[in-house]
Amino acid sequence: MNSISSLKNVHKLGLFGDHNDKNENQIIKIKEIKNINLFQVVKYKNKEKNISNFKIDGLNLPTANKTSNNPSTRIIWMGPDNWFVFSSKDTSEDLNNFKETDFAITDLSHSRSIIELEGEMVYEVLKKGSPLDVGKLKEGNCANTVYNGITITLDFISNDPNIIRIFGLRSFGESLYHSLTDSCLEFGYKTI
Repeated sequence: MNSISSLKNVHKLGLFGDHNDKNENQIIKIKEIKNINLFQVVKYKNKEKNISNFKIDGLNLPTANKTSNNPSTRIIWMGPDNWFVFSSKDTSEDLNNFKETDFAITDLSHSRSIIELEGEMVYEVLKKGSPLDVGKLKEGNCANTVYNGITITLDFISNDPNIIRIFGLRSFGESLYHSLTDSCLEFGYKTI
């Protein structure tokens, strides 16, 4: 699946901000995640289906503020009985096991901008624009919040090194990107 990137006009490769006299590990790395399948799975109210009986690419649906992942698929909890499924492979066979009388499955593949930040200072970047106490969150956690007025979802990928994926609506993609890169300037950043 190929789509036109929502960041194609703003995500330019290079080094920016205060990157002089810093080694590679001290500079924040920013990249866009694209060409990925994204589905929202929502269990209807008053349905007594046990979610532990359902798997997508061998993964259970995670509980509150948690994620499940393997090398090709990542599932994040979005709210009660609501999940986002990100996958680089075709998961349609697994998604067909969710009966339409009990679940709503929506393809959101082209509706989000996904920006990944990596580096020692990514938590400081998030603190600049979000009221969320990100210091308490770690690998395997996820959260919904705002960043300079833009609604986002945070997915904490790794603690070593710090890697966080930030999801925003596609229509806010450029504004979110500019807001994040502006916050990264004092630390120096490299776009990849």
